[in-house]
Amino acid sequence: MTMEQEQYDVVVVGGGVNGTGIAMDAAGRGLRVLLCEMNDLASATSSSSSKLIHGGLRYLEHYEFRLVQKALAERESLLKNSPHIMWPMRFRLPHRPHLRPAWMIRAGLFLYDHLAKREILPGSRSIRFDESGPLKPDIKKGFEYSDGWVDDARLVVLTAKKAQQFGAKIMTRTKCVNAQRGDKNWTVTLHDMVSEKETTISAKVIVNASGPWVSKLFGETLSMPAPKMIRMVKGSHIVVPRLNQDQEAYILQNKDERIVFVIPYEDHFSLIGTTDVEYEGDPKKAKISPEETNYLLDIVNEHFVRQLKPSDVVWSYSGVRPLMDGEEENAQKASRDYAFEINQEKGKAPLISVFGGKITTYRKLAEVATDKLCQFFPEASGHWTKSASLPGGDFDNHTGLTTTLRQEFPWLPDDVLSRYVRTYGTTARDILSRSASLEDLGIHFTGTLYEKEVQYLMKNEWAMTSEDILWRRTKQGLYASEDNVKALDAYLADKVSSPLPGNPLHHSA
Repeated sequence: MTMEQEQYDVVVVGGGVNGTGIAMDAAGRGLRVLLCEMNDLASATSSSSSKLIHGGLRYLEHYEFRLVQKALAERESLLKNSPHIMWPMRFRLPHRPHLRPAWMIRAGLFLYDHLAKREILPGSRSIRFDESGPLKPDIKKGFEYSDGWVDDARLVVLTAKKAQQFGAKIMTRTKCVNAQRGDKNWTVTLHDMVSEKETTISAKVIVNASGPWVSKLFGETLSMPAPKMIRMVKGSHIVVPRLNQDQEAYILQNKDERIVFVIPYEDHFSLIGTTDVEYEGDPKKAKISPEETNYLLDIVNEHFVRQLKPSDVVWSYSGVRPLMDGEEENAQKASRDYAFEINQEKGKAPLISVFGGKITTYRKLAEVATDKLCQFFPEASGHWTKSASLPGGDFDNHTGLTTTLRQEFPWLPDDVLSRYVRTYGTTARDILSRSASLEDLGIHFTGTLYEKEVQYLMKNEWAMTSEDILWRRTKQGLYASEDNVKALDAYLADKVSSPLPGNPLHHSA
């Protein structure tokens, strides 16, 4: 069957967390699914988050109790299903004179503890700070509560892998450039961004999960007006050398009521963010401004003994969050909830569009979206994702898996082993199984990145560029020099021109 003749139940446009989540859920219910993404998976909003699986403590201040409850319930499910890329984290909230009274914060934390059932995470408590800690000596008291950490870009890639395991076709570097609506099907034109070739497929339903581009897709590709507009808000983060050696994260509340997190990141660093700035223009071109950098540094410097300056920033990133556009005056009050629009114009082929959302509720969003999808496919099966582990997540905890893999591969350095556990979980064996020494892993590119892993990522995870590998798949860009990047670029260029056996390049069936 040629590509021009291929027929699908569903075409999902957008390879972020919502798009891959819907593709996974729908494929698991027996639908024939194709997902197209014009860039790499998680190349926009979904790799630019604060890396948290959280209920959103600050959303309580905006009375978004339903969203917080929904996110808190999801938090436990996700932590169980993907222990390699998600894990519990304790957060410390220093109490300052400009904050609400301590009793009110304690009441809010009590509500946060009890809005949804909690099995994995311990509850909140009041704490005292002393001079041995990283905070300034005038900060004496605070609070501690639980949330979770997630490697956001890997969450997207592994969700796409799970969709693929159920038969979904994942097409990266493939843009949906046109969709013509018929009585029973959409005729969809896909443009390969690498080869410049175009192909046409047929689909019964289109799901528009293109994030910041969701409204734009209507006019450019679907030839219809957008039913609602989104509000684009830029969130920027900076990474600095590790600020605190303990494992806890810090949540700092500024006088303007903005929240800034300081989170342990990749062993040797701290991740600081985020900002909330109204944004217009191309979401791919979003970059941190000097004002944002200074804003984040000023808040941290108000709290921590060690003072930071712009030259301490080793990396920064910015993402555009597509929020539902309400009437709120400022960006921080705009809702992080989600909504759907179903368009069935005069009984013709349906279109479902996703507006808003946040990483913590991605699985629930995908489940609700797939429920809406399945009204057009009565033969589809029911819910299945709540207890489904993502690839590599079939183990109990990092310590146990680390011990097991150390016995199987005693030659593997601890830093490589640690990263493999939190990146691949049990699928680390797919990279290591035919190696008996560090030399067997091949060329050393930077940090803990070796040739064998690069080959695995190209063959199995749609990676094509050094950015795909160094930042979205491994975070080893934090350790890479310009020469390291050039060497990896040259290696990849050679492999793309003469691909590895079985390497699907940017397409995968």
